[in-house]
Amino acid sequence: MCADMVEVQWKEDSGDARSCTGLLEDISPSGACLQLDSPLPLGKTLEIQYRKVRLQGSVCYCFFRDIGYWIGVQFSARKKWSRKEFRPKHLLDPRKLLARSTEPRKGVQ
Repeated sequence: MCADMVEVQWKEDSGDARSCTGLLEDISPSGACLQLDSPLPLGKTLEIQYRKVRLQGSVCYCFFRDIGYWIGVQFSARKKWSRKEFRPKHLLDPRKLLARSTEPRKGVQ
């Protein structure tokens, strides 16, 4: 789980290039979840850009919840996300959080 602003780019069926700023909600080596102001069709190819890193993928789900559209992106086989290349500002690893919750607390028996 994470939170960071990214640039999202895609082409319309007419061939016109489109882009918007989105909120990166979650990322893994195989895909990501974005929150956008507008929906994107299933299967739409897009590119997520953050600084010098570009990740390509396609929309695998899209639904409206609360204040925006949640877009699932499956990365292409050629380019997967790597923590070494791109580390979001606010990245929470649930495994580390779970490990902390199972550790004994000091002074608690």
